[in-house]
Amino acid sequence: MAGQSFDNRDGVIWMDGKFIPWNDANVHVLTHGLHYASCVFEGERAYDGEVFRLAEHTDRLIESARILGFELPFSAEEINAAHRELLQRMNFSDAYVRPVAWRGSEMMGVAARQNTIHVAIAAWQWPSYFDAAERMKGIRLDLAEWRRPDPRTIPSKAKASGLYMICTLSKHAAENKGYADAMMLDWRGYVAEATGANIFFVKEGALHTPLADCFLNGITRQTVIGLARKRGLTVHERHILPEELDGFEECFLTGSAAEVTPVSEIGPHRFVPGAITRQMVEDYAAATRPQRATAAA
Repeated sequence: MAGQSFDNRDGVIWMDGKFIPWNDANVHVLTHGLHYASCVFEGERAYDGEVFRLAEHTDRLIESARILGFELPFSAEEINAAHRELLQRMNFSDAYVRPVAWRGSEMMGVAARQNTIHVAIAAWQWPSYFDAAERMKGIRLDLAEWRRPDPRTIPSKAKASGLYMICTLSKHAAENKGYADAMMLDWRGYVAEATGANIFFVKEGALHTPLADCFLNGITRQTVIGLARKRGLTVHERHILPEELDGFEECFLTGSAAEVTPVSEIGPHRFVPGAITRQMVEDYAAATRPQRATAAA
């Protein structure tokens, strides 16, 4: 599937309550979600045929829509059932899953309260967000020029498409310099996150992660915090200044796409993926594949 265009694939997509051929899952060019970013989505991973923490992802999709001022025309139960049937129809055991909801094309303008709300779910096979060989050595991050905005200027608790514009700009700029991704600060100058993943640091046996007060408190982030505390590790959720980076020993990213990905560089700062990072990689893998972990034990 590598290199294959996303508008031309085999299979089906669940769209507005029906399974339709992949290539027929289209919207009009004057769709409000395209022009005015009235669109929310989720990024999910399926392991062994089941989406990890599906209920939490669906609840966040519904809440993101509510924050943007619209209600999904399907219940959480209907959306969850569609996920499961889609994976079966696509015959996927491990996959990336993308539910998305948006305002349609009945009205074109900033105000479009009466536009139809559409919902779709697609799934595809996507082994790793970052290059597998580079990933375990630790990926390299640039320092982004764009910053996460003040939550008084954006709906920062929604996973909304418009909020990712500066992420795309930052990631492209990083890739142009040979980096895998970029770390963003927030509008105050504190460390925030990468362009599509939360960030953790290790110092003297404890985890430090930015306080999620102006960006998404990721579901993978929450999972890793829980796993770390179960291990007896101290987790500090706090504001982190960029000048603190030289004092950290390890660094890793977390996200549904990134899973747990070690980091070796952030601009001029260097880290060595160590025991705690490796433990979090292993613990997250066991949490997402409990059947395999039980069998191995």
